[in-house]
Amino acid sequence: MRKTLLAAVGLIALASESVSAAPADYKDPLDPSTLAVIGSQFAKVMELANRHDVAALHGMFWQSPSALIVAKSANPSSERNWAGFWGNEAIDQKLRAIAASGPVVLQPDFSRLQVVGLTQDVAESYAPITITVSYAGQDGTPKPFLMIMNWIKVGTDWRIASEVILPVPPTPAVKE
Repeated sequence: MRKTLLAAVGLIALASESVSAAPADYKDPLDPSTLAVIGSQFAKVMELANRHDVAALHGMFWQSPSALIVAKSANPSSERNWAGFWGNEAIDQKLRAIAASGPVVLQPDFSRLQVVGLTQDVAESYAPITITVSYAGQDGTPKPFLMIMNWIKVGTDWRIASEVILPVPPTPAVKE
């Protein structure tokens, strides 16, 4: 599982780098207004999460057994307390558990939000985010994370296909 997660993160990083390293004539497969809609959807997800509106968040996800959220786990035997939760039932259970743990505050850095089209029907968003939560032994101290979401077009709507929340490790001490 850990190797799979690391491979997925590596692929996301490569995809992000290849877009930023694209030639000057590169054209995103999605127009600016569609990218803005996805950015607005990202902001809506943050608002709903801060309100603990699990029912509304459910509707933001792709309704598929392949929908995924990667987040802190309450199970200490999982991959260093982090795990993938596949399918809508598992995602809903995870979100309910987090909401029931107490205050949860997600503060994305919207100035650094990036949304790119991967195809006409798939997009990716990335934003640094500070999360304050007391779930699974966390002490409620605000901590830095990276939020990476893949979006899929379902009919005329954009839904979350995957949400990967990566903790940002502390900066190593500088040795003098």
